[in-house]
Amino acid sequence: MAKGDKINFSTPSGFPEFLPSEKRLELYLLDIIRRVFESYGFTPIETPAVERLEVLQAKGNQGDNIIYGIDPILPPNRQAEKDKSGETGSEARALKFDQTVPLAAYIARHLNELTFPFARYQTDVVFRGERAKDGRFRQFRQCDIDVVARRELSLLYDAQMPAIITEIFDAINIGDFLIRINNRKVLTGFFKSLGIAENQIKSCIGIVDTLEKIGESKVKQDLEKEGISAEQAQKIIEFIKIDGSVDEVLEKLKHLAENLPETEQLSLGVSELETVIAGVRNLGVAENRFCIDLSIARGLDYYTGTVYETTLLGHEALGSICSGGRYEELVGVFLGEKMPGVGISIGLTRLISRLLKAGIISTLAATPAQVMVVNMQEDLMPTYLKVSQHLRQAGINVITNFDKRPLGKQFQLADKQGIQFCVIIGSEEAAAQKSSLKDLKTGEQVEVLLENLAEEVKKRLT
Repeated sequence: MAKGDKINFSTPSGFPEFLPSEKRLELYLLDIIRRVFESYGFTPIETPAVERLEVLQAKGNQGDNIIYGIDPILPPNRQAEKDKSGETGSEARALKFDQTVPLAAYIARHLNELTFPFARYQTDVVFRGERAKDGRFRQFRQCDIDVVARRELSLLYDAQMPAIITEIFDAINIGDFLIRINNRKVLTGFFKSLGIAENQIKSCIGIVDTLEKIGESKVKQDLEKEGISAEQAQKIIEFIKIDGSVDEVLEKLKHLAENLPETEQLSLGVSELETVIAGVRNLGVAENRFCIDLSIARGLDYYTGTVYETTLLGHEALGSICSGGRYEELVGVFLGEKMPGVGISIGLTRLISRLLKAGIISTLAATPAQVMVVNMQEDLMPTYLKVSQHLRQAGINVITNFDKRPLGKQFQLADKQGIQFCVIIGSEEAAAQKSSLKDLKTGEQVEVLLENLAEEVKKRLT
């Protein structure tokens, strides 16, 4: 770089960074999510940001959104060469695009060190090479839970997922939401009953999954482009639009299973759905928090049973705020044995961005400090330090102002950071072992003995 050239220090497109108020909000939400996850016995793990490319492509992902990794062994002048070479095999690497595929590899690597069913949570950053736009990022934090078993996994684990989603979003207090539940076997079984070929079913499910984005008419068009007859396409539309209460939908599905040909898989899917719904109810999830929605398909190839999507009512344009489902073969890709699992994911970075823009949540104060001890006189700094420590030991977050400046300026500094209280101690107060406590929200100022200061602050904190 020539002398005098300006450095472009803007953030790379699609890679977010946070102001203190935004990062504090993320940490606050992470803490809620973590507490709920752990209350159900999920344990934390972490997997590498970079995986072998063959791992990430193990279950049908051909890499449309993969960001290819840089091999640290090669010198800088050859790194770009390797990325462009399209190299495959055990040495090709890429950044992980989700947590589920890396989890499968993690279990394969640590099979003999884990106990099963293995219930884990992760709150790692993932990377996707998609076009950066409003609310879409190339780097974002995902909060995932999965339970994986060897050979058999109770459907009650599927039932736990809506209970966990409900507790998290109730705690965040984002308003009314609806967890929409379906089962991929129901869709697959219905398509089979219509005589749709096995090799067409996967693409049909993918098209159904786009209903909310492209509309009913376009879904029918796309189905017909896949070789589905107009009559079959119409029946699919009518099927996925079946609505009513949970029990009404289940009854309609049972009736179809009894009256259509080749409905073994449809019947199995309905039975699983019934078991999951019963478990959701037994876990105390309110009836207005969940429903059966036959249009929910989840486009990823590895889902085989229960699937979920969560919608914020009144803000449906935000899309799904939490989704997931059951898979039977993902871990087995690496181990050659049946290891079923079920999980959900919250794309936290995207969710925060959407909720802030919609005005549903607000950022927190720029600092966690609740009190500022102002600097009235340099010679009283020993007193200020002792008072600050006394407040901290009582569990109060404190900033001590080490810089002497006009009192009004110190109040402005505290207010700008969202600090509610200022402790004022001059020579007279110090001599009398007193302080003035100013509430910057109300403007009220009271005199408090230093020995009672912590108790007074705690009483007034809102």
